Amino acid sequence: MPSLLRYSADRRTLAYMIVTTALLVVQWLLPSLNVFLYVLCLFMAVSVSVIAHNHNHLPIWRSRWMNILTDYWITLFYGFPAFAWIPTHNSNHHKFNNRAGDYTITYRFSEANNFFTLISYPTISGYFQQRPIREYLKMLRRTRSSKFWLAVSQYAVLALAYAVALWLDWRNAVLFLIIPHQVSLFAVLIFNYVQHVHADEESSYNHSRNFTGLLNAMLFNNGYHTIHHEHPGIHWSETPAAQKAIESRIDPSLVERSFWWYLVRVYLLGPIVPRFKTVSMRQRRLATLH
Repeated sequence: MPSLLRYSADRRTLAYMIVTTALLVVQWLLPSLNVFLYVLCLFMAVSVSVIAHNHNHLPIWRSRWMNILTDYWITLFYGFPAFAWIPTHNSNHHKFNNRAGDYTITYRFSEANNFFTLISYPTISGYFQQRPIREYLKMLRRTRSSKFWLAVSQYAVLALAYAVALWLDWRNAVLFLIIPHQVSLFAVLIFNYVQHVHADEESSYNHSRNFTGLLNAMLFNNGYHTIHHEHPGIHWSETPAAQKAIESRIDPSLVERSFWWYLVRVYLLGPIVPRFKTVSMRQRRLATLH
């Protein structure tokens, strides 16, 4: 009998979602905060943002209704309606890829890459992404009413979850639902920022920064970003081999072994040791035009 899953590798995706759900229940019932479980909970919140991204590009199930139910499940633990990836990511970011017109552009107000631009980016990017979401909903309401109501129902399910959680125990709701949601939403935008800042948006292969280390083992190969833009529909389990096929065309400065060392080196040590700073390929290209 064929599996309902498109790829058997997504058993891992389901395991992550089950663990994330179980952590909410277990922590809610514990008499006091367990620090180890809470740290794990925040990591799993980050993993859900990656799962939301992956499921958006290539739905987990062969069944439409299973995918719709999974959209609700992801929405509850991602902290934002799953459909929102379509207008902000699929139809916009992948079309423009950090060029003019991209709502998630990394150089909207500054060409710099420092700690301030890093931590301010999620708020700025999140604000500008609200417009395409509103426009997408208006379009669905005019042309695809069934999809419009499915999208609106994701907002409703999330709002109901907040209302019930706050009614049951507002402290637990903040700790185990609201904060993990914010971590999830913040993290996915941080990923987008570091994967594109100071790359060359006009280049065929140097438009993205890649991370090749432990990040991929923990987060569904999310560090392989060049290949993701080249083939956005490829399943996450197939990206390592596909990335390897094009790695010789990517500038070595855009290939990082460690995500954490990159953050420490560029944003903490960079202001003290200038050689640790990134050099903007975009600005270098623009300088040659003048």
